[in-house]
Amino acid sequence: MKAVLQSALAGLLILCCALAPAAAQTTTLDGIVAVVDEDVILRSELDRAVDNIMARYADNPQQLPPRPVLERQVLDSLVLMRLQLARAQESGVRVADAELAQAALSVAQRNQMTPDQLRMRLAQDGIPYEEFLSSLRDEMTIERMRQSYVRSRVQVSETEIDQLLSVRDVGGTEVQLANLLVALPDGATPDQIATAKRKIDGIVELLRKGEMDFAAAAIRYSDAPNALDGGDLGWRSYDALPPAFAPLIQSMQPGQTSEPIRGPSGFQLIHVAGTREPGRQTIQEYSAHGLLIRVTPTLNDEAARQKAQELRDRIANGEDFAAIAKAESDDTLSRGDGGNMGWFPVNAWGTAVAAQLQALPDGGLSQPFRSDVGWHVIRRDGVREADVTEQNRRNQAREIIAQRKAEEEFDRFLRQMRSEAYFESRLEAPAAPATPPAG
Repeated sequence: MKAVLQSALAGLLILCCALAPAAAQTTTLDGIVAVVDEDVILRSELDRAVDNIMARYADNPQQLPPRPVLERQVLDSLVLMRLQLARAQESGVRVADAELAQAALSVAQRNQMTPDQLRMRLAQDGIPYEEFLSSLRDEMTIERMRQSYVRSRVQVSETEIDQLLSVRDVGGTEVQLANLLVALPDGATPDQIATAKRKIDGIVELLRKGEMDFAAAAIRYSDAPNALDGGDLGWRSYDALPPAFAPLIQSMQPGQTSEPIRGPSGFQLIHVAGTREPGRQTIQEYSAHGLLIRVTPTLNDEAARQKAQELRDRIANGEDFAAIAKAESDDTLSRGDGGNMGWFPVNAWGTAVAAQLQALPDGGLSQPFRSDVGWHVIRRDGVREADVTEQNRRNQAREIIAQRKAEEEFDRFLRQMRSEAYFESRLEAPAAPATPPAG
């Protein structure tokens, strides 16, 4: 789906587009390329997904592997996505229509389009808008299922954070990585290992001669799930690298590619695309006092507004804000401290409070304003630039640990789900593997 879908949600919508129309297509004659549990994947679905991938690389078709190999890669992705959707539906994961509409609007905005322009662009690419929405819903459903699964199984303690910070320089230099995998099956035979080694050596030779860049080689030859993304692994800090690879990657310069590395999955190449240094991190914090009059069944909206106005007038006439807040405010978080909200980022207390804070001068007292819980009065006491570098280091450490745990948990979940599913591929096997010429 070209640039629109590439920026939608993690690039997977191109594959999802093939899933949406499945129910309608089953009423017509169509070949079956795979059986997944009680479901099927049709030849037209696979062709549509493959065609979308090929459209992305229309300017550089040589980067793609031969069509039979590409079909196998795409089919693997479709099967896994179909299984995840089925599991999400069994788990009761749903995406509301309002959430879907907001996500579609976000896609348009990120591509600097209006919703109507997005519809026109989709039409030009031959994709009905309802199909796009169905694909978007599928992708959101899968991501929500993943988050729910990981959240229920991944916990990070402060002790784990302290231990990581004691041995790693979290928040330091970041590196952009890519990888290329020549996979081996479990219990690979000596002949299979030798064939894979010849293939990875041939790829290395192509890279050394400059006949192909790393991304093109990954697209064409890699067996990793990120092959169609050119092997991209994104930006990672050195402290987030697997310990087995960290020393090697730290010794490499941008543009360098490692020698083949033998691992449990096969032979792998690691490519360093770039490095960057993070700077000192600051945010703007506000200090304020506030009081809240809640709207309740016994105190309607107008009565709450009038009470907030009376309290505001008393403060404006010289009465102590803290004393009034302690006696009258319904905000249980700040009432005990006389309405003192402390120092906080601008959006910490919600968008209604944030708008008032940004409009008031230091010492300024707001008029009563409405939020979703009632009527507020706040006084802005001050604003400052806060150094959050250390706080962010701890947050990064937490994310590193959580991401590692999440990847391990979800990969285990996907492998188990795939192993438990009935799967039958009806694709013809490629005549020969896509192997580069040996040096």
